[in-house]
Amino acid sequence: MTDDRDDNFSFLTPVSRRRIESSAEMLEAPAARIVYQHTVLCQTVLPYRDPGDEVREWERQQGAVALKIHAGEARDPTTRRFVKLGLPYGSRPRLILTYLNSEALKTRSPRIDVERSLTAFIRRIQDRPPSGPEVRRFKEQLARLAAAGVRMAVDVSSDRAFQLDTKIIDAFELWLAKGDGQRVLWPSVVELSPRYFDSLARHAVPLDERAIAALSNSPLALDVYAWLAQRLHRIPKGKPQRLTWKALYEQFGLGFDRIRKFRETFLKVLAVVHTQYSAAQVVVDAAGLELRYSPPPVAPRLIPVGNLTG
Repeated sequence: MTDDRDDNFSFLTPVSRRRIESSAEMLEAPAARIVYQHTVLCQTVLPYRDPGDEVREWERQQGAVALKIHAGEARDPTTRRFVKLGLPYGSRPRLILTYLNSEALKTRSPRIDVERSLTAFIRRIQDRPPSGPEVRRFKEQLARLAAAGVRMAVDVSSDRAFQLDTKIIDAFELWLAKGDGQRVLWPSVVELSPRYFDSLARHAVPLDERAIAALSNSPLALDVYAWLAQRLHRIPKGKPQRLTWKALYEQFGLGFDRIRKFRETFLKVLAVVHTQYSAAQVVVDAAGLELRYSPPPVAPRLIPVGNLTG
């Protein structure tokens, strides 16, 4: 995985051998490893690039779903002071969320030993052992996620809305990692908040880890894959849905000054995503996209609900 300063949109090169191999594998065999994303985070997006330390809030809306994230603080165990952490951004927090969600659902527990399992997840995603700097960049984004406050809202009707104010992670053991002249605060054990954990159990979208690995260098590709996985199988058969380029730009067009440039990049991203989700029925024309019913990329599996925190 490249540095997040470079991986926002620049991965758009010819399909790699690894992407071709993962696509062929998915046609021949079902997913051996499944990861999960919350349905709200399949419809809204985190920042693609670092918005800067001075930006403390992030808000996105897609249709009836809205997401707002507040950057948080964490106590430095050496200075004994609370320090401000930035907003999570890029591919890594998206990957970390699928990892945390999956570990929590698999173990039926909101408490996750990150020190024990995160490196193994990164190794599978990268198909090689991660370097020290790579692990530290993941840990930095994990710390940002752990400290951030989250608001999720859904418009139930024209005059009613449901809102959930919580943190994804509401408890963590914080350590100071040192190396290569850097100081990185990072959680070694995290605990998902009860509200998020309960919501996740009811609204988790299963994704193929092989596809996540193949698309891991681009936050935009990860977002488009998760969005299609969440949406296409919900479309009634024979009743396709249309989206204009303006609507797509408002949803995914962060960092693009013009719709025309966004459309050019989005089409390349969509082509790469289709190598990982070949059953996706998406028709492109000058006006936008036509979405048609498609089977989900991962066959439905039972997700344990109820008594998860007991």
